[in-house]
Amino acid sequence: MEVVHNIILAVYIISFLIGLPANLLALYAFSVKICSKPQPTDILLLNLTVSDLLFLFVLPMKMHEAASGMIWTFPAVLCSITSFIYFSTIYSSSLLLMAISVIRYVGVAFPIFYLRVRRPLYAVVASAVIWLLSMGHCSITIIIENHPYFMENSSQNNSSRCYDNFQENQLKVLLPVRLEMFLLLCLFPLLLCIYCYLHTIWILSHRTSIDLARRRKAIGMALGTLAVFLVCMIPYNLSHVVGYVQRQSPIWRYYVLLLTSLNTCIDPIIFYFSSSAFRCTSARSVLRRNHLWPLSSQMPESVFSQNVP
Repeated sequence: MEVVHNIILAVYIISFLIGLPANLLALYAFSVKICSKPQPTDILLLNLTVSDLLFLFVLPMKMHEAASGMIWTFPAVLCSITSFIYFSTIYSSSLLLMAISVIRYVGVAFPIFYLRVRRPLYAVVASAVIWLLSMGHCSITIIIENHPYFMENSSQNNSSRCYDNFQENQLKVLLPVRLEMFLLLCLFPLLLCIYCYLHTIWILSHRTSIDLARRRKAIGMALGTLAVFLVCMIPYNLSHVVGYVQRQSPIWRYYVLLLTSLNTCIDPIIFYFSSSAFRCTSARSVLRRNHLWPLSSQMPESVFSQNVP
């Protein structure tokens, strides 16, 4: 198990050192962009960056846990808070990626309709709903650890382990909730992303009004985002299905959980290649709005030409 702990700690450290400065830069870039000329995708991207930063905020405690041999040495209340934020941000990220893919698809497939509904208020409402969905589902982490019904027979585990080594009465509630989270917060967003990105790629490939270089860039960004979704989100969520069938959390859950932390340092890389606002900020020229994504004369300010991952 020592090797396992070292692997977990190493991945957490890498994610933190790369993800924190990159996401802070992204936070500044999208904040300035929203203050100057807010677009729905800017608001969703800002929320995605905040989600990554919240994840990184609790990561030092997870690093300390890994360095301590997966033994929780902090107060029990911090375990509940850390687990709640840790898992809520995983699912808020998947839902935000889904929302971005929908906006990209609508902007490309229905440009006139997109011009009518691209009010920032809609993106704010969508972001609020996403946060409520993810936090509402992940509140199970607080309930399992603190509700008197579950604490009667599990107090000995809660003192040394954080959100792990569950009792039978806890698993009866936790496993079905995890399966529902896989279906609603992971599988459904994935299928919708696949649908939106495949149709977006098909439309862009057959639209002659868009130059080849821009089409390739948009297609590459769509495939890259979808790949991140598949690599970082799906493996961990599949552990929910296996756990539901086996009636216990699989041992390899720790390994696939590491992939979700890598998303915090991969997201800014996609931001850099897809967002001119992010690139301008890195060059201390975020206010040069006239240089942001030159638009086709045949298309409105659609999503594939905006700063989206």
